[in-house]
Amino acid sequence: MGLTVKRVVTANDETGKSYFLFNGPADTVVVQPGRQLTFHELWETDGPLASNEGTEDAAKRKITHHPPHGGTRFRIVELLPDSRARSDDDGSIAADFASIDAADIQVEGAADPTMHRNETVDYNIILSGELVAVTDRDETVLRAGDVLIQRGTAHTWHNRSDAPCVFASVMVSAAPHSHFVPRSGASA
Repeated sequence: MGLTVKRVVTANDETGKSYFLFNGPADTVVVQPGRQLTFHELWETDGPLASNEGTEDAAKRKITHHPPHGGTRFRIVELLPDSRARSDDDGSIAADFASIDAADIQVEGAADPTMHRNETVDYNIILSGELVAVTDRDETVLRAGDVLIQRGTAHTWHNRSDAPCVFASVMVSAAPHSHFVPRSGASA
């Protein structure tokens, strides 16, 4: 996956003067070969109010799927064509979910092993390429400039084209949907 995402983050020095704290390639990246996804972590906030204090790189934390409780997560996602995906015969998709502390979000019994449910509101903006957003009952094609607001529902993504799809995703922590019954061992 060859995408390089430039990340520019501002900060204030001890006198209150603003400057560029980070200005270069996003270097917190995780590749999930089973799902054909690459996450380029850009920023994360803790809740309930984000802090603009300090100079810690908020993207240099262990990559997890969900943002912190009450917080946000901002990433660029690169989704390769489905034609490059591997089968899940080796359990690689489950391993991908587990690697980002998200084993409990896969939808049990779904025909598609990538179907999952987030406890978030996600603002997804397609930057290039196209993807197919899939829910339990529907699917729709999204292209550059389209926006999907994902509201805690079961979903997955497919790229049925021949080119990578790149999208920005802002995930906002949310209360679990009242219709969602957590898998055994999962927190609500």
